[in-house]
Amino acid sequence: MRVVSLLPAATEICFALGIEPVGVSSECDYPPAARSIPAVERSRIGDAADSAAINEQVAAAEEGGGLYEIDAELLAELDPDLVITQGICDVCAVDRVLVVEVIDDLDLETEILTADPHSLSDLYEDVRRIGRATDREQEAVELVSEWRSRIGTVRDRTAALDTPSVTVLDWMDPVMVAGHWVPDLVAAAGGTYPLAASGERSRPREWGEIRDADPDVLIAAPCGYGLEQTLENRRELTDRPGWDDLRAVREDRVYALDGHHYVNRPGPRLIETAEHLAGLIHPEEFPQPPRNVARQLSG
Repeated sequence: MRVVSLLPAATEICFALGIEPVGVSSECDYPPAARSIPAVERSRIGDAADSAAINEQVAAAEEGGGLYEIDAELLAELDPDLVITQGICDVCAVDRVLVVEVIDDLDLETEILTADPHSLSDLYEDVRRIGRATDREQEAVELVSEWRSRIGTVRDRTAALDTPSVTVLDWMDPVMVAGHWVPDLVAAAGGTYPLAASGERSRPREWGEIRDADPDVLIAAPCGYGLEQTLENRRELTDRPGWDDLRAVREDRVYALDGHHYVNRPGPRLIETAEHLAGLIHPEEFPQPPRNVARQLSG
């Protein structure tokens, strides 16, 4: 089956099921083999030094025709049987509406599968849906069973431990609290997550809300940012009023985490993320994440 995956998480799921897509998005960079697959989409957002500037570019692109464009000629050449797109966030990846328009214009006989996960349970169901659509149903069942087992192991180990309050930020200017599957991951890793419920969308917050919550553990994992970029932009947080008064800062429990690969993609590595979060929330009980995944964010 010829599959085009237009979001990084789905590309990772395809590879985990033993499927190598014939086309991907420009953001699909894992596993490494994905980088050599033709990209049928590109973002109109350029490089920017800070979160606020990127936020402005996103707003301008949304007003000027959208954040993404599809290479219709290449898509027609690839002639896929299945295109996997998403409906969760029109900033993170090209969404279903544009995909349908292009496929209709090209008059392709192509099935479209829309991933729209907002929780760990949704992720498991998306894997099963992709498995059914690609004749990999048994592989999908086995994969989900393995993931549930790993999450269960972490949850069992943290069940008798204390439950520090945790805040995960998936943007720094403006501040956004990570929602969707992140509350599930934090709960499995043995923390409480007072600022968002499972399945709730990420949304901008006033800095005062973070100060009032005063979490025991604060984790910066901006969407699209690797670890080094988050560390370089740390002053977007550390220069805010009252930063030094936060409990997490006083107790040296503020971390930068690779949001691009480990928090913002609802794919196979979210299971690793639960294990990494357990190491940050309960460092006395779990191994620390590798230094290329998470480090302390000091001012």
